[in-house]
Amino acid sequence: MVKVAFLGPKGTFTEMAAKAVFQQFDHIPFQTIPGCMDAVSAGEADIAVVPIENAIEGSVNLTLDYLIHKKRLPIIGSITVPVAQHLFQNKQQSHLNFEPKKVISHAHAIAQCHDYLQLRYPNIEFEYMNSTATAAKWIADHPEEAVVGIGNELAATEYDLNILERNIHDFEHNRTRFLILAKQQNKHEVKGPYKISDKTTLMVTLPSDYSGALHQVLSAFAWRRLNLSKIESRPTKTGLGNYFFIIEVDQLVDEVLIPGVVAELETLGCGVDILGSYESFSLTKMVETQQASS
Repeated sequence: MVKVAFLGPKGTFTEMAAKAVFQQFDHIPFQTIPGCMDAVSAGEADIAVVPIENAIEGSVNLTLDYLIHKKRLPIIGSITVPVAQHLFQNKQQSHLNFEPKKVISHAHAIAQCHDYLQLRYPNIEFEYMNSTATAAKWIADHPEEAVVGIGNELAATEYDLNILERNIHDFEHNRTRFLILAKQQNKHEVKGPYKISDKTTLMVTLPSDYSGALHQVLSAFAWRRLNLSKIESRPTKTGLGNYFFIIEVDQLVDEVLIPGVVAELETLGCGVDILGSYESFSLTKMVETQQASS
């Protein structure tokens, strides 16, 4: 049986993403995002599903940095999941005059509900957990604590919690995109409910002594009419001011255009790595509305 590592415990948005594309496989929760990648690298799992980007909070830098600097696993697909955050409590406290002293969840989930929390609980204490489901499990295990959590309905059901209020997130069209990683590019077929687009993700390192290099990089895509859906810089961790760029192209690797881009960039002295060429899916029927035009 193929094993799929996901950020656990059970009840996370990552589990929802994993089951959307690999319903028939064995799903194994891990406590951290690096743990998911390490499991694939070590052969303990065949596939890892990890969050990479949220529509409200932006990129998940831990995922990106660990992928680049620690475990260079091919990207074989991506899946976008709509995010609906709910406020929940232990059912043993639902009949009490309940006034929570603390809210616990993943840092991104708490940030996504900032307006609600400021209005409803302006003086409440925050505590960050590894995942929204970790928070749900903690509340289930500590019925004596005056604590609420933020997470999805799957977590509330999994840990038998009472939902105090639904849809407390600040923005209606919130969603998170997850990368699907494996040791080999074409070993596992990735099929989601709704296909959004084709993508190729490249890592480009600029030459340190080339004036106007970034402009030249973007020009290599522009004159070939290749649309870029994302451009992001991250530190190389080799010194202050040294960066590489993650560039997503809305096209699979072909025989002419993308190889031509790579050759042109290498001529400029850039380092170019293709991190993956893959199909991008969505759990629900939606259209990507935010694109960076090259």
